[in-house]
Amino acid sequence: MPTDAPHPQSTDELLHALQENHRRPYGRTRTVTAEELVDAAERFDEPVPLIHALLELQEAYTYGSDPRKSPVVFARLLTLFDEQPDAFDERLRHQLFWRFKWVANALIALPEIPLTSLRQWLGEMRDRYEKAGLGLQPYYGQAYQLAAHVGEDTTLAYELWAARRRTPLSDCEACEIRERALHRADAGDDERALEIWAPVLAGKESCQEEPARSVSYALLPLVRTGRADRARELHLAGYRACRRNPGMAGEVGRHLEFCALTGNEGRGVELLAENRNLFDEVDSPLDLLHFLTGVEVLLSRVESLGHGELPVAGYAGRAWTVASLRAEVRERGEGLAARFDTRNGTTLHSGHRRERLDRAPLLDALELTLRSRGLDDLAEGASRTDAATGSGTAAAPTVPRTVEALPEAVPELILRARELDELGHPDARACWARLRTLVAAPGYTHPDDPAVGPYVRLCADLLSDEANRAAERDEFAAAVELQEEAAGLYEDAGAPGDAALARACALLAAAEIPAEIPAGTPSEGGEGEARAEAMADALTEAHAGVVRLHEETPGLAPYVEGRLLRLRASALGLRLQASGDQEHVAPVLAEVELLETFALRHSIDGQVSGAKLLRAGTYALSGDLPAAVTEADALRERLTEHGPAWHLPRVLGLRGRLQLGLRDASAAYADLTEGLRLAAAWPADAVDTGRLHGDLAEACMHLGRPDEALTQLTRAAEAELRAEKRTDAFCAYSNAAQLCLDLGRIEDCIALLDSLLTEPDVAAGKVDDRLVAQLRLVRARALHAGDDLKAATAEFVTLAAESAGWEDDPGSHAMIAAETAMLLAESGEFERAGEAVGRALAAHALAPRHEQLSNCLRELARLQAQQEGPDGLDAALAHLATAGRIADEARAAGFEPVGRSLDSALAYEHGRVNAYAGQYDDALAALEKALALVGEPGPETGSAGEWAECVRLAGIVEGVYLERPAAALTRLDAAVDRLAALGHTDERQQLASLAAQLRDEA
Repeated sequence: MPTDAPHPQSTDELLHALQENHRRPYGRTRTVTAEELVDAAERFDEPVPLIHALLELQEAYTYGSDPRKSPVVFARLLTLFDEQPDAFDERLRHQLFWRFKWVANALIALPEIPLTSLRQWLGEMRDRYEKAGLGLQPYYGQAYQLAAHVGEDTTLAYELWAARRRTPLSDCEACEIRERALHRADAGDDERALEIWAPVLAGKESCQEEPARSVSYALLPLVRTGRADRARELHLAGYRACRRNPGMAGEVGRHLEFCALTGNEGRGVELLAENRNLFDEVDSPLDLLHFLTGVEVLLSRVESLGHGELPVAGYAGRAWTVASLRAEVRERGEGLAARFDTRNGTTLHSGHRRERLDRAPLLDALELTLRSRGLDDLAEGASRTDAATGSGTAAAPTVPRTVEALPEAVPELILRARELDELGHPDARACWARLRTLVAAPGYTHPDDPAVGPYVRLCADLLSDEANRAAERDEFAAAVELQEEAAGLYEDAGAPGDAALARACALLAAAEIPAEIPAGTPSEGGEGEARAEAMADALTEAHAGVVRLHEETPGLAPYVEGRLLRLRASALGLRLQASGDQEHVAPVLAEVELLETFALRHSIDGQVSGAKLLRAGTYALSGDLPAAVTEADALRERLTEHGPAWHLPRVLGLRGRLQLGLRDASAAYADLTEGLRLAAAWPADAVDTGRLHGDLAEACMHLGRPDEALTQLTRAAEAELRAEKRTDAFCAYSNAAQLCLDLGRIEDCIALLDSLLTEPDVAAGKVDDRLVAQLRLVRARALHAGDDLKAATAEFVTLAAESAGWEDDPGSHAMIAAETAMLLAESGEFERAGEAVGRALAAHALAPRHEQLSNCLRELARLQAQQEGPDGLDAALAHLATAGRIADEARAAGFEPVGRSLDSALAYEHGRVNAYAGQYDDALAALEKALALVGEPGPETGSAGEWAECVRLAGIVEGVYLERPAAALTRLDAAVDRLAALGHTDERQQLASLAAQLRDEA
């Protein structure tokens, strides 16, 4: 699998290519490139470049889970060392002796290597170390690992290793802690193991492999000792560090096992799908054994719960169910364990495998992520648990409701469906669904019953119901097509009123299809305003069409005429919503009055309720929220007395939103909670519970309950997904992820987004690409917040490249490219950062983003001066000069930043940059300018923090670097007194501490 990487033409190009390859993640691409670079190095006939290439290749094999090839490469390195020892400087020599351990571990992982050969290699290692005058602790460490692998003389080997003093070639502290902890865990002492593990699990000791490896082993001991919440935290962070990595397949297997034993079988199946590459990419038999055992634990648990036929991801080339993959994995796992035991002459691996498979679940359910999904949620065609219709601790018990059984006889079922449909009753949907199944079945015979009518009418009914569902999902084009087809069938059936109603529904659905606005269309408010104008015009035409149908169709039944009146009012209500034009208010209210009068005359309670609901909504859109609340209250009272009861959750939802508009979050919370409680009594599609949960989340935020808001957002998203409203669902998830990030729940945020981004709908392109980009953007920010700079930068670079093609949205590209530049600069890649900011500036010229670009350029200047000192000053000042031009543009355009003044922030950054570069007089002058721009602080907290920070840095520059402590103390003491008088305690304390430090050092 040759790569398209250029072939180095010199040793400098080769070393550069090796550095580039070293930045790649472990895997096939890095390994194949390393192989090609070794071939290139051999052509130069120089030992040092070849040594570097071989070291890179061995690392790629070792961490890419290809143990068979690692010893072969090392043999070449040993030969070079024996033949040309002078080619190895101190660093290369250290690398060589360090990698004796890599080879020992690689040989252990291969059951075809005899035990005698393993011991011979350890003897070779010992001889080489002794000859080189190196300490033997690393040798005894490898001897212990072999003993632990075989299962013989483990205690003695452990004592011989653990009692020795560490050497420069010893494994890192984190890896040695892992081995000591595992020794205790294998002995059944979970508490002692966790005590030993503590520095690694807390992140105080780490390396390339740690804490990810230790975390995977510590999960079950943590649960067994009652630390389930800590296990949850570590699972989220630890899994992310090892997923899809062939070199950490065993760790992935232990995370799958953890899911299986804590009631998270659904998440385990999702993670298995995410790691399907490991079935084919893991070349280490030992790693594969550990992975397959974890997989089998999960599959066994899933099958025991009755989901043996659930489709799952497995080996490439065929489809798998839980049962079939479990059988395959079991056969392979048993074979691998037997091979190791045969080689070792013990039964350790078979016994350990059986021990894992025999473990009983530790917990019934441990909520691992914000998007916990059960096996029923994953099963194709399985009924989904309606977890989102309740609202957790916010909701009271649901309202019981008696649901009549569906009639068995087809004629009665058809008549029941039509009766309920005329009432707008939610149970009509179940009748239509049952009829749809019966009609589609082979051999269906339509009843010969005049009361039922012809078959063609039933077909029209089913099409109309399907169209209504499509419209609820905002699939308006499909709804139009279905309603038009239904109208034709109604006419064939001799039902002109129903035909008119279907055509009226088609007119309204057609008007709701978003208009295509040609590029360059003139409009004062831009494309969004043009789109709103187009929709308002379309709704005006739709209203006129519905009126014509209403007036020109004779003999309308009251329920049909009521619906036509409702459609007339709805069309004008939607027009008001689209346009916001106050002149459109009166026509809506006039239509509502017609609807209500008609409905009252004919005792159509559902349409009376609909009229009052439309009136309340119209008042709200016109800005008269108190009148809207009054109308909603009257409607609630009527519904309580006369019904229909299924309208109550909708009215409470509207009332809750009105209370939010009136800034009464407590009242909104009460209404929305009650709405959810009542909604739980009805079918899931009868009430927009996603909207209720979303509004309740907003109420929770206003009440200072962000964690509860997060719960409501995820429930809103799941409700929207069940209703097949993908866009609404992913928007809710995006909001939940952003809230997670704002709350500092970084791993929750990343785990949620990882789950979303692997959704089949996303892979199939069924979710809007900009919305997916937004999810990825939040994930990249979360990775950065979680100190995974490498992964965050890679995602930002990819997003910046993609967004460069968004010709309709250069502003978003400017923002993404600016953030990309900052992360590249943070990584020390200033050349690439400069290229990224150049693209951001080009997009900014098309769609100004003054504040984002100013922030970016100031941050680039800071980072370059901080990392490069005087050498980076010119480049840093150039960035600040560009930021100055942007500040001038913003001022001329009348732009008001959300955060700090662009001018004062720029002056402050001039001070900081010059300080980093050692230009202290210039730094102090810039800070004096910043202080003048910020102005003296007042009682309000707005500028006090910025002013105090300028004083603090000026005090450091003046008192420490310019060695003028007296002047600095005068400045600081005056600032402390002023802040104290204004009541700015925190800012005062910071400056007082600095003043005390300067006095101590004077």
